[in-house]
Amino acid sequence: MFKTSLRRLSPFFILLLFVVGAGLLMKTKETPEQKPEDMPIPIVDITSVEQQTVSLNLPSYGVVTPKYKTQLVTEVQGRMLTISPQFVAGGIVKKGDQLAQIEPSDYEADLMQAEATLAQATAALNEEIARGEVAKIEFKGYDKGLPPELGLRIPQLKKEQANVKYAQAALARAQRNLERTIIRAPFDGIIKARNVDLGQYVTLGTNLGELYDTSIAEIRLPISNDDLAYLESVDNPDTQVTLSASLAGKENTWIGNIIRSEGVIDADNRMVYLVAEIKDPYLREHKTQGSLPLKYGSFVNAVIKGRTVDGIVKLPRHVVRNEHVALINDNNIVEMRHVNVVRSDLQNVFIKDSLKTGERVAITHFNNMANGQLVKVIGEETKPAQTPAPESSLAATGVK
Repeated sequence: MFKTSLRRLSPFFILLLFVVGAGLLMKTKETPEQKPEDMPIPIVDITSVEQQTVSLNLPSYGVVTPKYKTQLVTEVQGRMLTISPQFVAGGIVKKGDQLAQIEPSDYEADLMQAEATLAQATAALNEEIARGEVAKIEFKGYDKGLPPELGLRIPQLKKEQANVKYAQAALARAQRNLERTIIRAPFDGIIKARNVDLGQYVTLGTNLGELYDTSIAEIRLPISNDDLAYLESVDNPDTQVTLSASLAGKENTWIGNIIRSEGVIDADNRMVYLVAEIKDPYLREHKTQGSLPLKYGSFVNAVIKGRTVDGIVKLPRHVVRNEHVALINDNNIVEMRHVNVVRSDLQNVFIKDSLKTGERVAITHFNNMANGQLVKVIGEETKPAQTPAPESSLAATGVK
């Protein structure tokens, strides 16, 4: 009986033994040594400041268009007799080239009729001149004052002179109409479109096609109204602009000049438009090896040369935040400095009167960067650790 009771109570004795042992261990444990926690020092990359003289160039964009373009219209009517092979979309023509011809037979007949009329009027005039000479002889002995003009055939002479002038004008008109049956290019250009075909009957004012001049191209370049301050002069014809576009798989550039400003602010986008000119965009006068024509309708990026300013520091755009940059001194301590940004573009900012040559600017940024913070500079040996400035000494100009 005793053995049976002992066997049943043995698990409780074992559990009690473990509880007593755990209590003794808890009373005899030692507190672990407290070590100060090491704060990681941020690592940054830097760039050295260098003041330079730069042109505050202005970026823009636009579409290439011809300076002159014209609609080719008929001044006479008739059936299209011939059409030149160059009179097609994309055809290159020179000034005076024949593009098409209207059936001239009716106008040739008109010219012959005008020539005959002029010959008749001239003969009548010569006859009247002779009659006038005879009349002068007949009135030579007239003793009743001045002889009458009608007797001297002066009115008849003026009439025949008027008839000759009328016939000459009709002849000139007939000659012009005959010449107008031949459609010629008014300037060197490229055919934009042709709207007629061989054998088609055209009337006065029919639109035959459209011709673009290839001597000068224009590009309207929008810039903000504030950016006008960075130009030397809006009306200076020597203001240079560099255009670039990707053609035939490579980047190409062309040099032009700003010739004028449109003088108004666009109501839709609040931009001012400058107009640039490119001479000989299709390289018809001067072609160099590897150069490509600047075709009409091309979209181009533009860089307009701006004012030249001394003492400018150019930095990547991401380095400046809220008009502050992080300077790193010789002890690798951060100084947050306010800078004067005179202008910026998509990639860079231009700073004046804020940074000195040789100062080091952090181009790596991290959260909570603030004055007095210790950092490590990439590529430099680790310097002895310094105690960071207390929170109360940090300036309130920290930029996140």
